[in-house]
Amino acid sequence: MAKGYLIARINVTDTEQFAHYAKLAAAASASHGARPLARGGRFETLEGDEKARNVILEFDSFEAARAYYFSADYQAAKAAREGAAVAEFVLVEGVA
Repeated sequence: MAKGYLIARINVTDTEQFAHYAKLAAAASASHGARPLARGGRFETLEGDEKARNVILEFDSFEAARAYYFSADYQAAKAAREGAAVAEFVLVEGVA
């Protein structure tokens, strides 16, 4: 079965509020079996709009990644992010 990946590209506008979101999101992703492959860190934008923070989470399947995003615990984290960042989130199915 192909893995599932959640890719987030984020511009943080309120670092204090975003830190609260990050704690909630990390707890939610851990409880859903996510493996962080990238979370912040060094990056270089080669094409497209630059974002200040990039996150890649790996899940056992596309369905598991989707279930995480729409879970009650992640949706609570997402609500805490409102007004603290502008973000793009994409679910991607890996190669089987």
